[in-house]
Amino acid sequence: MDGMPRPHLPYLQRQTARGKVIWYVRKGDGQRTRIRGEYGSDPFMAAYRAAVAGLDAPEPAKPSSASLTWLIERYSDSSAWRSLAPATRRQRENIFLHVKQSAGDKPYKAITRKAIVEGRERRRDTPSQARNFLDAMRGLFRWALDAEIVDSDPTAGVKNPPKRMGEGFAAWSETDVAKFQKKWPLGTRERVWLESILNTGLRRGDVVQLGRQHLRRVRVVRENGDVIELRAFVLKTEKSRYQTEVVIPLLPDLESAIDAGPCGDLAIICGERGNPLTKESFGNMFREACNGAGVKKSAHGLRKLIATRMANAGATVAELEAALGWHGGTMASHYTKTADRARLAVSAHAKLNGTGDEHPIPSHRKPRTLTSKKQ
Repeated sequence: MDGMPRPHLPYLQRQTARGKVIWYVRKGDGQRTRIRGEYGSDPFMAAYRAAVAGLDAPEPAKPSSASLTWLIERYSDSSAWRSLAPATRRQRENIFLHVKQSAGDKPYKAITRKAIVEGRERRRDTPSQARNFLDAMRGLFRWALDAEIVDSDPTAGVKNPPKRMGEGFAAWSETDVAKFQKKWPLGTRERVWLESILNTGLRRGDVVQLGRQHLRRVRVVRENGDVIELRAFVLKTEKSRYQTEVVIPLLPDLESAIDAGPCGDLAIICGERGNPLTKESFGNMFREACNGAGVKKSAHGLRKLIATRMANAGATVAELEAALGWHGGTMASHYTKTADRARLAVSAHAKLNGTGDEHPIPSHRKPRTLTSKKQ
């Protein structure tokens, strides 16, 4: 909707802050009055007219206790909602915003399985959006069923749309990394971006928050009983519902990139003026940097390369989950199984050719020893 032409409304001003559009009414040099709500909606226009007239914005009408909007608002106040990861809540808030606009005044008890299926089908051209819609509605009605607000769950048995062949973020290759590093040498903010992801494995939402305030001296007991001390980032990940704490050693390549800069005051990753970035802004800017280097990939695809590196180096499922903040074993098993199949295939051919069954896959680089520098 933001890309559509809008009619000019007198005294209405638009401002963008942290990727969000904010509307104000200001007459001459007078004070600004913020206008809330979706642009063009009835509540928005009522608040706009009141601000122009110098009146207080009318109180929004409370939703009927039988409406879908009411149910969504009760869900948003529940412990089930608070248990969701922050990123999941933001995603579902956006989905529910559209649901309320299209069907918020309808009785929630009138929502049928057919209505849920129709909502999925309206999003069929973008399967990921369809799945996110279903996840949001499942969460809503499963909570309502558990709270004995509804007698049945209309999402029960509704299937996710099939994934398209090749759907997902393309993984980076070692060649991609080399091309990016050649285009963006040490001393550029783009290089800081790359090394921050490549040497931490963090998601966009976490890596844009990463800063020197997360750096600690960590004591680790090895399997043989030896105790080592190293510098590591310690932080809780955003996406996991468990708010998983991860410990990430400060690797030499990332340390060199940070020393060369440029970096922000609190966040290592920054924009042109040293300002912190939202994950959305960072994702777009990083993709532009990738395009400039001839790498048609994304930040998430770089995270896949890290998981592959770890698995090829022999990392276990538990180790991958601890390093990358995963749970449940599904994601980690995918990478370890792929690496194991490659090792087994090489071993099988080695046996066939009589060269023995020890044929490990070499690491992408020589191992480097962490130093314990003072902060």
